[in-house]
Amino acid sequence: MQIALKALGCRLNEAELESWSNDFQRLGHCVTSNAETADIVVVNSCAVTQEAVKKSRQLIRKIHRNNPRAKLVVSGCYASLNPELKNEIDSIDLLVGNREKDTLAQIVNDELITTAMPMLATAAGETSLFARGRNRAFIKVQDGCRYSCTFCIVTKTRGSERSKKLCDVINEINQIQKQGIKEVILTGVHIGGYGSDINTNLVSLIRAILKETDIPRIRLGSVEPWDLDFDFINLFSNPRLMPHLHLPLQSGSDTVLRRMARRCKTENFAKLLTRLHACVPNFNITTDVIVGFPGESDNEWLESLAYIKSCNFSHIHIFPYSQRHGTLAANMPNQIAPALKKARIQELNSLAVEMRKSALEKYSGLETLVLIENQMGTTTNGKQAYLGYTPNYIKVRLISDCELPFKNEIIKVRLDGYDRQSSLMNGILANPVKSLQNLA
Repeated sequence: MQIALKALGCRLNEAELESWSNDFQRLGHCVTSNAETADIVVVNSCAVTQEAVKKSRQLIRKIHRNNPRAKLVVSGCYASLNPELKNEIDSIDLLVGNREKDTLAQIVNDELITTAMPMLATAAGETSLFARGRNRAFIKVQDGCRYSCTFCIVTKTRGSERSKKLCDVINEINQIQKQGIKEVILTGVHIGGYGSDINTNLVSLIRAILKETDIPRIRLGSVEPWDLDFDFINLFSNPRLMPHLHLPLQSGSDTVLRRMARRCKTENFAKLLTRLHACVPNFNITTDVIVGFPGESDNEWLESLAYIKSCNFSHIHIFPYSQRHGTLAANMPNQIAPALKKARIQELNSLAVEMRKSALEKYSGLETLVLIENQMGTTTNGKQAYLGYTPNYIKVRLISDCELPFKNEIIKVRLDGYDRQSSLMNGILANPVKSLQNLA
């Protein structure tokens, strides 16, 4: 059978696609990127905001419209929150909740696939991740969260913390590397809580990965700032652990953070940033900010804006607060009007643009390694353009005089200025002759 896998939302959803892909292949099926010709399409849905719910429903209907003969399977947070979804959208053939998704491939195989197993893919990872068009692999190391931020529905949809065995993470990374992948991203709902249920922790996991794998690049997904201590920061002395963290701030006002039930005050967040920048050269930090949380006064907003400016983030994911049924914040008084949220988002976005420019311009002239992920095509002056990422997660447009097999190669690049229009750093080969010899 031809199986297509689609995801919306977080990196964890992307990581689960990779696990499902391997599971389906072990069961003898083919994984395809073409949902319009697939026999079965699996959608890993999202429900973190009302907009995410809307997009999930739109994607489900679009898939059915474009390929009505395919069996349609829906999993993820939206499916878990709404067990009646199958009755609401009659094109859905099977719902698989988050508690069952670790065995999704077997469930689909048992309930929807009645033909005998085809004699084609019997080895794990038959169709490599790189061949399917992704250069980085998301590795799911845990699921669930023990905390209850008042705005978050994910605790209910994902449940309690459950960690993958350390040996299984190691084996998965080693398998991924055999497929030609050079960078993995460790992800989960609360990866700082890794090991809380199996008597270990995130620091021990990373140390084991550094010791027992040779994957060139290791990244972390979003990490809660209160989970990080000096042992964790010291791990970045190993150059294989990429010097970038996405630390969700959510608000720069302590009174708003208390209403959110966040566990990190702005003072402690600032101290953490100082330690990271002091210990690791060129450390890059990105963040999330929720705008228009219930009761957010004008003074709290100005306080938050000033604090965010002091942090000099290179990128901010900006979210308007979304009232989610089933969360404590949904019933809080003084819900913010949509027009005011929109105005504040525009204000924060203007600040974020300037902060990104300030944060990235300082890297101009720096020589660094870039993992090339895509070829952009030819520039107006006939040169080739490629896209890739530095260790500290700066997106770079590399300009070369000729077309070369750069994709999925780690190339030494000299950063050559920030392009405001594209929000990219420009780059040129730091040592063209040596780079060409390496690719020969």
